[in-house]
Amino acid sequence: LYMIFPSTGAPYFSHVHRLALSKTCPWNHRMPPLFNPRALVAAETFVEQVQWLSTAGPEPEMVPTHVFWPPLDPNSAVSALWSCRNLTQVKQVHAQAISAAAMEILSVGNKLLYVYTRHGALADAHRLFRTMGERDNVSWSVMVGGFNQAGDHRSCLATFRDFVRSVSHADSYTLPAALRACRDACDADMGRAIHQLVCKLGMGSDLFVSAALVNMYGKCGVVDDARKLFDVMPTRDLVTWTVMIDGYAEGGNPGESLALFDQLMLQGIHPDKVSLVTVVSACAKLGAMHKAKVVHHYIVKKRFPLDVVLGTALIDMYAKCGSVDVAREIFDQMKEKNVISWSAMISAYGIHGCGKKALELFPLMLRSGVSPNQITFISILYACSHAGLVDEGRRFFDSMKRDYDVEPNVKHYTCMIDILGRAGKLNEAVELMDSMRIEKDEGLWGALLGACRIHRDISLAEKSAKGLLELDPKNPGYYVLLSNVYANAGRWDDVAKVRELMTNRRLKKTPGWTWIEVNNETHRFNVGDKTHPRAEEIHQMLRSLSKKMELAGYVPDTKFVLHDVDEELKADLLYMHSEKLAIAYGLVVTPEGTTIRIVKNLRVCGDCHTFSKLLSAVVQREIIVRDANRFHHFKEGSCSCGDYW
Repeated sequence: LYMIFPSTGAPYFSHVHRLALSKTCPWNHRMPPLFNPRALVAAETFVEQVQWLSTAGPEPEMVPTHVFWPPLDPNSAVSALWSCRNLTQVKQVHAQAISAAAMEILSVGNKLLYVYTRHGALADAHRLFRTMGERDNVSWSVMVGGFNQAGDHRSCLATFRDFVRSVSHADSYTLPAALRACRDACDADMGRAIHQLVCKLGMGSDLFVSAALVNMYGKCGVVDDARKLFDVMPTRDLVTWTVMIDGYAEGGNPGESLALFDQLMLQGIHPDKVSLVTVVSACAKLGAMHKAKVVHHYIVKKRFPLDVVLGTALIDMYAKCGSVDVAREIFDQMKEKNVISWSAMISAYGIHGCGKKALELFPLMLRSGVSPNQITFISILYACSHAGLVDEGRRFFDSMKRDYDVEPNVKHYTCMIDILGRAGKLNEAVELMDSMRIEKDEGLWGALLGACRIHRDISLAEKSAKGLLELDPKNPGYYVLLSNVYANAGRWDDVAKVRELMTNRRLKKTPGWTWIEVNNETHRFNVGDKTHPRAEEIHQMLRSLSKKMELAGYVPDTKFVLHDVDEELKADLLYMHSEKLAIAYGLVVTPEGTTIRIVKNLRVCGDCHTFSKLLSAVVQREIIVRDANRFHHFKEGSCSCGDYW
């Protein structure tokens, strides 16, 4: 065998004991020590032919009794493990380590544990872990981290609990691994329990542990607790800053995220690509164009390469800040684009109502050699929905499985229901739902209920609401949507019943708000807001505008006041909508001709849509509104959505 494979590593030949050829044993003393861990691959074909190695791992009866090289010592065992390129090689070295009694050395066992987890063989790692005569913190850390990396958070935390109950003490390796499992499982309660253990062990000042706690609380949405820890940390590295910035961004407070980034810069800490992507994401969520330009300028100034990750993040940022043209410029500058980049650009056109431009990108993507995935088709169908491209939407939906082997999931069906529903094809939407072979979710029922609101189909709305509330009875938005359907039909008794049901279930309507960025500061307005320092000027501007708007033909559309009050009061209530207050503030504080950009957390109502269209002509300003669903570009009396939203 050595003559056949003169340069092959010896571990692969342990299986020859299976041949039971005792006459070969005398050759053993003639063979030179040819152990070369880096040459293991050459004998793979031979191993496959002999098929010695069991996929279950080296059980005791499989351990070789005849070997053809001097016994493994701990150093050579570790070296061999580092050289293994696949699980088969790992198991072979494991078998030789058992034969040479190297497994009695704790460092060898720990290294083998780590290599098994690195190859994703958690079952083999756990089997070895259970049989280890001695374990230390490294052993436990490897298992805790291995389970977490594999996404088995339950086993990860169970192993950590066993570790804490053992004679060992949790350290700066096991604690962060367990906290990462809490983070990924969104288990804040378990995270708090581990936090108490951290305090008990006096490890609150450990940088790794503190950073893991901040990360866990931030990702679990407990941002205030994360900030308290962050503020008392004696030292903070860039990773910790990034984690806290991301926590605010993901927790729905992108403004605080950007304020924290400003603090980071003032302290002279230079952000890396990861932290910049986090900040770019915060700018996208906030819709803060000024800040977006500042961050982009920094990226260009510091010559960060416009790779797939950073470039795609910038595309998303500019699109959500209202500048789809700049997003396209970034896209065209990227030297490398993957399916996520193409999907992001398609989505950018979609949320701005540029459906045809979105569809034009699809054949370009195919010609570039990039195949579409599920996200691509969601972006395409969304673009069709918000541009009223019903036939195109059908064509792309039907082609998914047939032409691209992409199986439609519930999100794709939801997009199709939205496309058909917006177009008034409610019967066809119901037929599509009935033909589905996958389980319906709340998003799908919500799309149908939204279509019922637009087209005032109360019977179907009630059916949709029933399906919704069975799936998600604690979401106040669905009750409000059903209430709006009844209100549009003048069925105030039913409106009262829905609101009473919300009260009994202790549910509150999500309050509407709108923010506007002026001079690098974000100003937020609620419905009927009178707390702003310049509230008197804002309301004076609205009174002045109301007269000009009436002369231009504006009539308040009181059907969007979902309260059973007289018409005059309804008109007054409409003027108190948060987007009107934000626009009025923009007119007060910005020079003539300046584009006004606002962001609203809910869908813009029909009256505010009509108001903004006419206002753009009256004041000769472009008004860009980002609502919960899409962008509206109001200019010279018209909207980019074509009144289809």
